[in-house]
Amino acid sequence: MLDLPRADHVGSLLRPDALKKAHRAHMDKKIDDAALEKVVAECITDAVRHEEQADLRFVTDGEFRRGSWFLGFVESLSGIELKKAELMFRLGGHEATWFGPVVTGKLSRKHPIVVNDYRFLAGITSRTPKVTLPTPSILHFFGGKEGMDPKSYKDRDALAEDLCAVYRQEIDELYRAGCRVVQLDEVALALLCDESIRASLKASGEDPQQLTDFYFDTIALALKDKPADLAVLVHLCRGNYKGHWMGQGGYDPIAERLFALPGVDGYLLEYDSERAGSFAPLRFLPKGKRGYLGVISSKTGALESIDQLRRRLDEAFKHAPEDRLGVSPQCGFASSVGGNPITEAEEWAKLGRVTELARAVWGTN
Repeated sequence: MLDLPRADHVGSLLRPDALKKAHRAHMDKKIDDAALEKVVAECITDAVRHEEQADLRFVTDGEFRRGSWFLGFVESLSGIELKKAELMFRLGGHEATWFGPVVTGKLSRKHPIVVNDYRFLAGITSRTPKVTLPTPSILHFFGGKEGMDPKSYKDRDALAEDLCAVYRQEIDELYRAGCRVVQLDEVALALLCDESIRASLKASGEDPQQLTDFYFDTIALALKDKPADLAVLVHLCRGNYKGHWMGQGGYDPIAERLFALPGVDGYLLEYDSERAGSFAPLRFLPKGKRGYLGVISSKTGALESIDQLRRRLDEAFKHAPEDRLGVSPQCGFASSVGGNPITEAEEWAKLGRVTELARAVWGTN
């Protein structure tokens, strides 16, 4: 098994102006595919250099090849469309429009999802490349009541069979290409810890506990054939759009099952505000798995002090052994091209603070 670092990050990074301008020019047909790829490659290479300078052992491409954390996945599958969905939550208390993935036909993988992204990343760094994918719940939870075509799938279990087969195929190709770290981004399970969201689901005729069970089962099914020496991390997210959040509530309702998920080696956990609840659920984190405490915020540019962060970690150590824990930012810096209210300089300072904190606490990052 790969030796996991003490410091990690969720993966997405603020899109540089050059990257956004190039995508706009490409959409307006002012530059061709080759010209766009040149800019994308340059921006990813520059981001990786910053990650290396921050002394991160796992590096990502910042998700620069996709418009948001889930779009690259959706665009790689047949049988999916993006449609406006009726949501049961708001963004930080504000109304928001969401275009969620809706299953309109039989699911299949049109082409590799992040395999080529991995190959490019592996070719420009001596650090360990990490790729990110959304968890299977993205194709069920966010589509609303009309999220699954009954002509294509008689029930959600039938959907899960085809969907998880896509994950197993992608993971197999990634592994054969040399990838040894995959991160799955999970939002639905974190939001199902929010009592107001659970109440809204009940009012709409859904059973929140059945949904919770289903999403855990799909992750396990997706990882069923995972090689033993492939590290899989799961990031729990309560929403991350322009500094706004979607849900709140501690991990207590899901912690015991979350930390027992087969095939999962580590967890990136949001812990930058009281919305995340207490550290008490960490008592379920077993030996052999690592919990990364997201005590550094990606939603604000204010740089947390080492002393402040160490006090937070001291609280966590009361609930889980120090050797089972690590640190990270609470979320990515830009789950979508819209980013967060933070500058690139602040972003790099925070990533440097993550590794600095790890060295201060564990003597290594």
